[in-house]
Amino acid sequence: MMDKGIKNNAEAVIKTLYDAGVRICFANAGTTEIPLLLAMDRYYPEMKAVLCLFEGVCTGAADGYGRMLEKPAMTLLHLGPGFANGIANLHNAKRANTPLLNIIGEHATWHIPADPPLNMDIKNLVKTVSHWYKTNKEPIRLIKDTKDAINAAIKSQIASLIIPYNHQIAEIDYRDLETRTEINYEPVDLHHIESIAEKIKKTNKVALFIGSKALRKKGLEIISRIQKKTGCAVFTETFPGYIDRGGGLPYVEKIPYFPEEAKKYLEKYELFVIAGTREPVTFFGYEGIDSYLMNKDQQRLYLCEKDHDLYSALDCLDQMLGAFKRKSIRKQKDIKDLKSNMPEGRLTPEKLSYIVAALQPEDAIIVDEGLTSFFPYYQMSADAPPHSLLTITGGSIGYGMPCAVGAALACPERPVINVEADGSAMYTVQALWTQAHESLNVKTLICSNRSYNILKIELARADIKTMGKNSLSLIELDNPPVNWVEIARGFGIEAKSVETAEDLVIEFEKALEKKGPYLIEIIL
Repeated sequence: MMDKGIKNNAEAVIKTLYDAGVRICFANAGTTEIPLLLAMDRYYPEMKAVLCLFEGVCTGAADGYGRMLEKPAMTLLHLGPGFANGIANLHNAKRANTPLLNIIGEHATWHIPADPPLNMDIKNLVKTVSHWYKTNKEPIRLIKDTKDAINAAIKSQIASLIIPYNHQIAEIDYRDLETRTEINYEPVDLHHIESIAEKIKKTNKVALFIGSKALRKKGLEIISRIQKKTGCAVFTETFPGYIDRGGGLPYVEKIPYFPEEAKKYLEKYELFVIAGTREPVTFFGYEGIDSYLMNKDQQRLYLCEKDHDLYSALDCLDQMLGAFKRKSIRKQKDIKDLKSNMPEGRLTPEKLSYIVAALQPEDAIIVDEGLTSFFPYYQMSADAPPHSLLTITGGSIGYGMPCAVGAALACPERPVINVEADGSAMYTVQALWTQAHESLNVKTLICSNRSYNILKIELARADIKTMGKNSLSLIELDNPPVNWVEIARGFGIEAKSVETAEDLVIEFEKALEKKGPYLIEIIL
């Protein structure tokens, strides 16, 4: 039965979201969303509204929250321009298969024909980064549309619902506000999985290429059993959305960023079994290099479809392999005590990566947007204590700081370490204010090489040795250099700058001991 205290559609929408388990809203709202904002007060503190000073922080934070908990956060965004400000991080969230629900306020339907200043075609905007999207056309259908949006989001999709202002304040006369949110999977194809198991048994050089839920602890434990039977290699994307690591979980090799190295990595395998992701491609198109990293002679088999339960499919493959046992040619990796050999001297990407891997505490969440300054970390941290790693799935920079906000709110008991490139950090620097405002346990390490270094690397690969003033002016960030310590302090966060490995160890250990946000500028 409908709660008699609910007077309008906005309150009914928020009740529907609350009943479905939505407990957080990252918001930068405006006039057209006021009824929804007021309706959230009814559920405080169980349903928390978090102010973000830029919509890219809202969407990036919702991405981080959804990646950690596998359930949707809500964003509340103001009209088309507000949504447009958040698109880049929704692109990353879509590539990460993050469950996420956007609610976008729209002008009153009767006001739109006047073409007011903020008017735009929101629906065509949202469809670029949304699996499911809709504009509510009738107030009486708003709860149905809200339920449909929720059910889309919980399937690890981006759902975007546009709600006109006058539909939010419309009175309601509904009786059934019950919300059912359950994922119904199609049964796995046993014959298909059995045929894959038989092909694995008959092929010597096998690799699993995995993503999505297969990279979580539950999936990796099944992968470990399969690997012990088959001796297969296990790969994932260059930038996986989420991966659990350490604590006895199998080491998953990331495909290298540059295509020549990636192709060399993969060319030795005859059969790839792909689960939870799709066939890997190059990040950019390079003349003379095929877009697909696997060659035409290598066999690719997809374990299951998106509407199948990936855990069930992996477990089924393990069972179909039975007692099969192939002698592994893969050597047991020696576990290293990183703390026994800490680096010294001027900081480099290698030294930075080593120090983070050596000092990160158990159950840390590592949000990696260090880019070229943090590439060495992945292999170095293979022996680190159990941790979760989040990376920049869609390649749209500015994800790291907001993602760290969402991860910290999702898992307040776990320390969050955000390794952040200085150029990328400037895209969503407003996230520092939210970290301070919410007293989040986020440690931000700014990789200050004062340039867009990836462009320098790409130019070197293209054998371009000289550049003009225009080209250089779009790469260098040193005139003037960004003062990250002053910026952080301006947002209310304690901060220090370091230039040597010894000083970084001291400051990083100090930061980890303290609760709340802390920023270290690392001069590289």
